[in-house]
Amino acid sequence: MSELERALAEIRRGTEEILVEEDLVEKLKQGKPLKVKLGADPTAPDIHLGHTVILNKLRQFQELGHEVIFLIGDFTGMVGDPSGKNTTRPPLTREQVLANAETYKEQVFKILDPAKTRIEFNSSWLNELGSAGMLRLASKQTVARMLERDDFKKRYGSGQAIAIHEFMYPLLQGWDSVALEADVELGGTDQKFNLLMGRELQKDEGQRPQTVITMPLLVGLDGVKKMSKSANNYIGVSDPANEMFGKIMSISDELMWNYYELLSFRPLEEIEQLKADMANGANPRDIKIALAKEIIARFHDEAAAEGAHQDFIQRFQKNAIPDEMDELEFDAGMGIANLLKEANLVASTSDAMRMIRQGAVKIDGDKVEDTKLVPEAGVAVYQVGKRKFARITLK
Repeated sequence: MSELERALAEIRRGTEEILVEEDLVEKLKQGKPLKVKLGADPTAPDIHLGHTVILNKLRQFQELGHEVIFLIGDFTGMVGDPSGKNTTRPPLTREQVLANAETYKEQVFKILDPAKTRIEFNSSWLNELGSAGMLRLASKQTVARMLERDDFKKRYGSGQAIAIHEFMYPLLQGWDSVALEADVELGGTDQKFNLLMGRELQKDEGQRPQTVITMPLLVGLDGVKKMSKSANNYIGVSDPANEMFGKIMSISDELMWNYYELLSFRPLEEIEQLKADMANGANPRDIKIALAKEIIARFHDEAAAEGAHQDFIQRFQKNAIPDEMDELEFDAGMGIANLLKEANLVASTSDAMRMIRQGAVKIDGDKVEDTKLVPEAGVAVYQVGKRKFARITLK
């Protein structure tokens, strides 16, 4: 396999689409470092593993010798990206955006090499556009073209409001690519319209259009929705090591392989071997432990990963928690006694109260002492006594 083929195989790994791959091949054949852009609006202070799917791809480009540009949308963050939203996003203040941006920088360097990362803020050029520049940019597209976007189309069709400034967002993101003369731009599948806008504007400005690479959206701990803070199904990169370990161990065996593909840095051949090992009888729990330790070591260190593993053994394996148990789902907001009854872990709410007072009820290995507890949304293992278990998702 040639160096070019090896590089392409690494770039293709885990991607949803490469538009247009032939263009990317031609760019790579030139042997020059490419400008690879990833934009992020600092609309929330914390980054979770779903965000790192794209950051991992950016890291691969760094290792292949390309110039990586992490673009902080301090200007666009005050507009609010409407991608995937069914309502207009409330705007953030300049102070909120800048505070979140500082936190973003700290967290992304847990994945990216700071010495090889160029940080840019899009206010540098978008502030300079002024009123005349904004009007010129707005003239580049039609309302009909904007309504081709799936989320805009749905909102328009259902009579939900679309603010005028939301139409500007794809144009502003596209103009970032013009300003940076980007060769490649990365984004989630929900960003495809915005990413392609960059190609159109670059063509219009006489630049070679960027290659667009979309990455799949990581499924959250509930195994249904994309990972997000709003769905409370996320693993934060700043979560304590023990908490990260427990959350990773809570995912299903099927979802585990998706996490391996999108989050692990292991070679693809090694992941295929792990799949073969499981097919031949290897315990999936052990394979999941290896994934948990790899991810924790990345965001903490090896010692923290090993410590979290040992804590897991103490809390779970020594309590003989089975690999197989009922998988249940309920709406969040239910009291612990009612929840245990609905999950058929107790015969009645009074039985649940009695078991709690006896110290026989645990959530993820931690003893429940409050009979009025209302468990938070998320995924956890509920245990009553020594033999009754259920993995419950609260949404």
